Amino acid sequence: MNHKIKDSKIDIFSTISIIAALLVIFLMGSALLAIIVRGAPDFVHALKSEEVRFAIRLSSVTATASTILCMIFAIPASYALTRTAMPFKGPASILLELTLSMPFLLLGLSLLIIFSSDFGKGLRDIGFAVVFSPLGIVMAQLVINLPFCIRMIRTAFSEVDERLEHIAQLLGASKFKSFMTVTLPLCRRLLITTFILTWSRALGEFGATLMLVGITRMKTETLPGCIYLNISTGNNGMAMATAMIVLLISTAALTLSNLFGLKKVHYRWGENT
Repeated sequence: MNHKIKDSKIDIFSTISIIAALLVIFLMGSALLAIIVRGAPDFVHALKSEEVRFAIRLSSVTATASTILCMIFAIPASYALTRTAMPFKGPASILLELTLSMPFLLLGLSLLIIFSSDFGKGLRDIGFAVVFSPLGIVMAQLVINLPFCIRMIRTAFSEVDERLEHIAQLLGASKFKSFMTVTLPLCRRLLITTFILTWSRALGEFGATLMLVGITRMKTETLPGCIYLNISTGNNGMAMATAMIVLLISTAALTLSNLFGLKKVHYRWGENT
């Protein structure tokens, strides 16, 4: 009798959970469907537009550059946070989590303050202009995505048992060599996934970019900026068509990410890998 009551409670909870999931799917699906329905009529026109093609090129180039920089900085930083006796590791982790949770507009404002100061003006004088320039887009994307990238890579490194690195070092490998020949190869799937997701986030970044470089047509106009400008001028059809382009690119990136992340591997000593 008690067993039947317990099963009944589980069924009720499962039903409520399914209803909640269906509501979420309906809400998200409706939002995506609205983009497709409103953007499809002007989709071909948007692809032929020189302005939209410029935004695609600029977004792709800046997202790729900032993602490469993110990986260059995030890999050693993640190693320091997971594999070394780095001082103030706790406060450093809190700082990264804080920047990860801050509004992007606020991070963009902080960058604007920094690069509008005498320090920023000095950089501009030697050719490193950030404010209101395409270089600022890369900087905004870098600051926004670096904490996310570090968090992902830290998770990847945590999946690798440190004893595998120690064994390599006992066999004569240096820490750097054991990292390059043991840790990185074992994490390659998660690292590729991190690169793809970071790139996709950079492609859609808007708040910090708007604050730091503004949105100038055919100069600092990324894909989100193109949507913003078209909405501002009442060209809703072109805005939705551009949003559809972003949706298709994001879908392709997510598909690639899922292909690399299908097999979640835990690398532990004594387990099959």
